[in-house]
Amino acid sequence: MSNNTELIYEETLVKKTKKSKKKKRQLDSKLIIFLRGFIFPTLLIAVWEAAGMYGFVSETLLPRPSEIFMAFIDLLRNGNLLYHFQVSFLRAIGGFLIGGSLGLLAGLAVGFSNKMEHTLDPTMQMLRTIPTLAVIPLFILWFGFGEVSKILLIAKGAFFPLYVNAFLGIRSVDGKMFEVAKVLQYSKWKQITNLIIPSALPNILLGLRLALGAAWLALVAAELMGSSEGIGYLITDARQFSQTTVVFVGIIIFAVFGKVSDSFVRLFERRLLKWQDSFKG
Repeated sequence: MSNNTELIYEETLVKKTKKSKKKKRQLDSKLIIFLRGFIFPTLLIAVWEAAGMYGFVSETLLPRPSEIFMAFIDLLRNGNLLYHFQVSFLRAIGGFLIGGSLGLLAGLAVGFSNKMEHTLDPTMQMLRTIPTLAVIPLFILWFGFGEVSKILLIAKGAFFPLYVNAFLGIRSVDGKMFEVAKVLQYSKWKQITNLIIPSALPNILLGLRLALGAAWLALVAAELMGSSEGIGYLITDARQFSQTTVVFVGIIIFAVFGKVSDSFVRLFERRLLKWQDSFKG
C-alpha cells in the first residue's frame, strides 16, 4: 500500500515538474519574442541620435530622440500633454464605438440576408470609396467645428472596416458545415451561435483591428480641421511655432497608442482563436 502511495506521489511530482518546465519555456519564448520587437527600434534610435549628434541632419528638421524625450518630459510637467491626450482618447473611443458598432451590425445583417445585401451593399460600397478628407468640409457645414463633427468623422472611419470584414466573414463560412449542422439537427439559432459566428470570428477581429487603425487616422484628420484641444491641435500649434520636437512627440504618441490598441485586440485574437491552426512562419 505504501509502495503504491509513493509511486502515485512520484508520478504527481514528475507531472508537476514537467508542467512547471513547460510554463517556464513558454514564458522564456514570449520574453524573447517581446525583446526581439525592440531590436529594430533601438537600432533606428541609435542611428538617428548619432546622425543628429554629428551634424549629418538638421536638428530643426529632424531633432534628436533625446531632445524629443526632453520635450515630452516638459509637456508632462506642465500638464498640457495629459489633458490633450485625454481629449483625443475620448474622441477616438466615442467615434470608434459608434462607427464600429453600426458597422458590425450592418455587416452581420447584410451577411445573413441576400435581400439586405442587394438593398444596402451597393450604397455602402459607394460610400466606402469616398475619402475621409473629402467629407470634412461637408461635416463642418452640417455640424460646425464642435465635437459632433469630429466624433462622426471618426465613426465614419471605423464603420467600413468592420462592415466589410463582418460581411466577408459570414459569407466565407464553408457550405459543408451546414450539411453537418443538418445531420446534427441544429436549429437556426444554434447554427448562428455554434457555426457561423465562430467561423466568421477571424474576419471580424481583423475588421476590429483595421477599424481601430482607421479611427486613429480619422482622429488626426478631425483634430487638424479646426480643433482647440487634443493631440492633433498640439501638433498644429507646434508647427506654427516651428517646435519640431513637440510635433514629433504628438506623432510618437499616436504611433505608440495605436500599437497598444492593436496589441490589445491581438491578445483577444490569441485567446478566442486558439482552435485555429494557422501558419506560424
